[in-house]
Amino acid sequence: MALGISALLQTRSTRLCDVCGSGDRVLVKSDLTGTMQLYELREGLHLEQLTSLPEPVGRAQYLPGGEAVVLEVDRGGDERFQLYRLDLGRERSAEALKDLVALTSDPAHVHVLAGISADGKSVAYASNRSNGVDFDLWLVNLEDGSERCLFAEGGWCRPASGFSPDGQWISVLRAGPRPLDTDLLLISASSGEARNVLAHPDEAALIGAPAWTSPDEFLFSANVGSDNAVIWRCHVPSGHTAPAGGCDPRWDTEVVASATAGTVCLIENRNGTSRLRVSGGEVRGEIEVPLDEPGVVQRHNIEPPQFASDGSKLYYTLTTPRQGGDVWAFDLSTGQSKRLTHSPALVAQADMVSPEAAEVASFDGELIPIFVFRPRGPVGAGEGGAGQSGAGQSGAQQGGAGESSVEGRRVARGAKPPVVVMVHGGPEGQSVLAFDPVVQGLVLAGYGVVVPNVRGSTGYGKRYAGLDDTTKRLSSVRDLASVHGALSGLGFDASRAALWGASYGGYMVLAGVAFQPELWAAGVDIVGISDLVTFLENTSPYRRSYREREYGSLTTDREFLASASPLRRAEAIKAPLFIIHGRNDPRVPVTEAEQLAAQLARRGIHCELLIYEDEGHGLARQANRLDAYPRAIAFLDAVLDG
Repeated sequence: MALGISALLQTRSTRLCDVCGSGDRVLVKSDLTGTMQLYELREGLHLEQLTSLPEPVGRAQYLPGGEAVVLEVDRGGDERFQLYRLDLGRERSAEALKDLVALTSDPAHVHVLAGISADGKSVAYASNRSNGVDFDLWLVNLEDGSERCLFAEGGWCRPASGFSPDGQWISVLRAGPRPLDTDLLLISASSGEARNVLAHPDEAALIGAPAWTSPDEFLFSANVGSDNAVIWRCHVPSGHTAPAGGCDPRWDTEVVASATAGTVCLIENRNGTSRLRVSGGEVRGEIEVPLDEPGVVQRHNIEPPQFASDGSKLYYTLTTPRQGGDVWAFDLSTGQSKRLTHSPALVAQADMVSPEAAEVASFDGELIPIFVFRPRGPVGAGEGGAGQSGAGQSGAQQGGAGESSVEGRRVARGAKPPVVVMVHGGPEGQSVLAFDPVVQGLVLAGYGVVVPNVRGSTGYGKRYAGLDDTTKRLSSVRDLASVHGALSGLGFDASRAALWGASYGGYMVLAGVAFQPELWAAGVDIVGISDLVTFLENTSPYRRSYREREYGSLTTDREFLASASPLRRAEAIKAPLFIIHGRNDPRVPVTEAEQLAAQLARRGIHCELLIYEDEGHGLARQANRLDAYPRAIAFLDAVLDG
């Protein structure tokens, strides 16, 4: 099979969900069938499929003892998750929701798994079912199905690390009044009383989930009083908190722990790569990444690394730029990591490329971190250094002649290859060194790819992350112009530069072609925002108040929001656009795509719009990815090489 995007899109990945006991059984998710479904690893090797549902599975966790699993499922990407119990020991995988026991049944609202009690009798979840906006904390009794609202003081409460080891507390993270601002709350499982673990009324700060080291004590990350997140310690009976030490203040650090064994793992974010350090038992030191290039582990409060109950092993998900995600186990007695899953891939790692890390000075001297992926072979060889041997082929067309002709046109043009600047979503996000089939597909198709972490990105301190807040939004767009100014020096053809991004990255694509029309030759916008005003007016009500903290308020900042909206400058857009959206997107409504496409059509600007009826905020289904992304690259081929 020819190398290309379609083959790369069939690279599978596996992610850690939960560990049962000492690790003899491990719950994972994998997209082996095209969507994320549940599997169980038994005895470290055998992979048994638990679900084959028509919808992807969200969070999932064992009930104590491992006889059942609680999982989240939505419908068509609408993110209105419902909770279900799957009893294990079935002769075949669960194929429909009727094969599961429904724990919630309110499809108009969101239900997010927040923890399972140690006795297995109660499941905690956060839901906006009371008023559609605020996320309260609820408990459902698994024995009789009864429910009670445990905590309802308003705001957006998100799951943290579930119940404390003694079952007395449930932890949640509640959004604060400012951008990138959270409180860590401990909620009494009996009374609903709430404790704010580390109040910070005078500054915005991010607080992480508890890593319990005993029933009375836990560690957590926080950037209170510091630019980067360091580790703090909390003594629960007294409420005393203090920095725990042992962190490099240049990087954000997170923590996981074993309450029964006292083992601890610190996870540093070093410019989009992960550095793991463990302590406990006979081991104290760094976990070496067991692959031949740096990568990242799944982190934060969604599917983080986990210790076995006896603290003997640390389980984690690892991905690199040339390796899809797989689950590994680090043995604290031997100091070695073992790969537990081997997700299949059609493209060999040797046929993919690793990036270079660099920085670009922006308009005000701010340094913008970038990753640079260079196409192999004669394309770009000798241009800006680091050209690699080999022959890239286009994945936009499945067939040798078509692919080589696209490549040949680029080589015939001689010097520099076209380039795609790919912007991450968020904006409170970060491009990291994880596998991305689109990036590798573009490189195999002969494009250079530059991946910036523009101002506003996380991972580089809260000062940097706050540089795009509210009325500073267009400063991040100006970073794109600075990246463009560096493209020629990096060895790329700046006259054939395209933008690509999803969600907030889609907004950046549209803002780039609208505010800098002379710079960008094309754009690929995936579930992006075209108008900040209509986006905030039409997004799900529970998201509006949360997103206004970052983008600005419809009440006080409407004029600025309008001025920073690409749709209001659509008359300046001249670059052809390829737009992808999901009909059921609860975050960025599909009308954001439709209104822009309609306006460009009236002006005669080339714009292709793909809307997928069974998708939400992005493409979760393999069939849709295999349809959309090859067409997007074919679009770039036609525009940039036509």
